[in-house]
Amino acid sequence: MSLSAPLVLGIESSCDETGVGIVRGTELLVNAVASSMEEHVRFGGVIPEIASRAHLDAFVPTLSAALKEAGVSLAQIDAIAVTSGPGLSGALMVGVSAAKALALATGKPLYGINHLVAHVGVGVLDGGTLPENLGALLVSGGHTEILQVNSLTSDVRLLGATIDDAAGEAYDKVARLLGLGYPGGPVIDALAKEGNPKAIRFPRGLTLPKFVGSAEEPGKHRHDFSFSGLKTAVARCVEQYQKRGEEVPVADIAASFQEAVVDVITAKAVRACTEHGLNNLLLGGGVAANSRLRELLAARCASAGITLRVPPRNLCTDNGAMVAALGSQLVSAGVAPTGLGFSTDSGQPVSLVSLLA
Repeated sequence: MSLSAPLVLGIESSCDETGVGIVRGTELLVNAVASSMEEHVRFGGVIPEIASRAHLDAFVPTLSAALKEAGVSLAQIDAIAVTSGPGLSGALMVGVSAAKALALATGKPLYGINHLVAHVGVGVLDGGTLPENLGALLVSGGHTEILQVNSLTSDVRLLGATIDDAAGEAYDKVARLLGLGYPGGPVIDALAKEGNPKAIRFPRGLTLPKFVGSAEEPGKHRHDFSFSGLKTAVARCVEQYQKRGEEVPVADIAASFQEAVVDVITAKAVRACTEHGLNNLLLGGGVAANSRLRELLAARCASAGITLRVPPRNLCTDNGAMVAALGSQLVSAGVAPTGLGFSTDSGQPVSLVSLLA
């Protein structure tokens, strides 16, 4: 990587990970992450106030460690990028305030960028330039979306999203119902390998076709997701076993639940790509680590002639490297920095890749 490529510091604090990444062009120099997950375990989910306080405690040590590992100083940084949204408001404020302070103190240009688009941007760190005709499937504890990426720096469109629970959130809630603890994703994925995914036919939300006369119509939620009904179905299933005094078949329920989730996600992602002429798909977000999701998505993409790209697991979860990667692409594309006069946006749409000055 040429030394003329922009050296960008990325800051991520949208949920419970404090991430600081440093990227030169498309070369990852360091990806430092401090997680507060253990502080949320006893609550069965992320508590926003606890996450915000954890960011306050972790930011300076994480920044110092990142700079030391990369062997660079703040003076050598060309630009700073920070997640401005979407995410938890209090958590976002910590990262944005820190980024503004650094930008003000060093005189470096500052970019407020979109957390979801950064999950796509991280792909440049593992394979370089992103392909044309690209779709992105983002699956995490807070988000489940299908995106059309016409231009990483200027034209990203939302094709579909969850209308209630995100997939990762559903995993956490079902794990709690089954007494498996938090976070639910890894433990359900592991337990599902011991169960029968066909033991129980759980509902597939928003998958029934819409008909006008005898013709099938796309329908309002053709590419959208709903996992709330699935979660409720699991709860009713567990209750029925308990009422009958029978042992709850935890492994079978875990496997059947997971199959319902990944069946819907992969089918809708592939259909959205096919209908929009997207022959490349990038998978990102924390749930991208799920083994069954990767397996089924790879199979269905192969059948549909879609090339699947999955970044390494440590770059799929929330991290500062993805923020720095997108920031570097914005700098290289000549996009104007945001400056200091912006606020966080907990609902920042994917169409707003970076905030305007």
